[in-house]
Amino acid sequence: MTGARVGSGLTDEQQAVRELVREFAVEEIRPVAREADAEESFPEEVWDGLAELGITGLTVPEEYGGFAADETTYAVVNEELAYGALAVATALSVHCLVTSCLAEFGTDDQRERWLPEMADGRPVGAFCLSEPHAGSNPAEMSTTATRDGDEYVLNGTKQWITNGERCGVAVVFAKTDPADSGSITQFLVPADGEGFEVGPREEKLGLRASDTTSITFDDCRIPAVNRLTAEGAGLSAAFRILTGGRIGIAAQAVGLAQAAFDEAREYAGEREQFDRPIADIGAIRGTFAEMSTGIAASRLLVREACRQAEAGEDNRVAASQAKLSASETAMSVTNEAVQIHGGYGYTTEFDVERFYRDAKITEIYEGTSEIQKKIIARGVLDDR
Repeated sequence: MTGARVGSGLTDEQQAVRELVREFAVEEIRPVAREADAEESFPEEVWDGLAELGITGLTVPEEYGGFAADETTYAVVNEELAYGALAVATALSVHCLVTSCLAEFGTDDQRERWLPEMADGRPVGAFCLSEPHAGSNPAEMSTTATRDGDEYVLNGTKQWITNGERCGVAVVFAKTDPADSGSITQFLVPADGEGFEVGPREEKLGLRASDTTSITFDDCRIPAVNRLTAEGAGLSAAFRILTGGRIGIAAQAVGLAQAAFDEAREYAGEREQFDRPIADIGAIRGTFAEMSTGIAASRLLVREACRQAEAGEDNRVAASQAKLSASETAMSVTNEAVQIHGGYGYTTEFDVERFYRDAKITEIYEGTSEIQKKIIARGVLDDR
């Protein structure tokens, strides 16, 4: 019956979404992923395909034409898209951070103005929190928003902005009082405004199909009605949104690890040494056992973080545990996948080389592994 759980622990509807997105990942994303990575260009035709499936409205409420996905469905979609290409999953998750901010903190007018179009895929959203000298500690940001009548004037630079070139609108965090970290506020800033300046693409180790840039605000004026939160409420709002974002990144790391595992398993079954497939060699078999266990454990941590969110529980520790475990698993599994491929794994002829390069970022963005450990330790030790 509708809503019933199936063997995967998903409802039948969630399983149907999983199968739909996996098919899209394999048939539409994988064939263009290698070229997009080599050319450092985002596959816009894939984005348009996601829009046709309704996936770009994943965190948009139904009344604005969105999917209104629950936490588990959101994680499943992120996992399966990353199975195709992490760059695509990352672009979507950042877009969803912006639509989540609008859905949760926006006024009726703001939601009506932006969400229906964003559910259809355009404009693409960007999330502007990090700065060149304020990454893991956003309270140190220097971007300011000065009130001037019915407008705010933004000045400052944001760094590591996914969808920087592609975005049509950005959620920007800025201080309304330069000397007060408690004045951080959220603003909605159209990308076509005067003073909104996009920097050149970063040249990165992995995630090369994703456009990562700086964005500078040079006397960028926006209407005061574009403020998303009350003055001073922006940082707490960011942390609330980022908890869900961490679950999404953890799910992506699981999908990336699963992709590397599957590629390595296929190769090990075909590659022969000493007159037998290398999958029959004891050491290789032990490696696969460890890889599969790590993936399964990380996936369960993701699902538990989702369960807690859906139950209305405080899931900050669970989200950080999921991200820490899944990102480290992605690094380990992709490394072993390259090793199993031997010299071929070091060439661009096989996707495991790209998986390995992409995996590293999962330990860095949406909070480094060190930040996750800090959150976990605080949760398990400080309430004694």
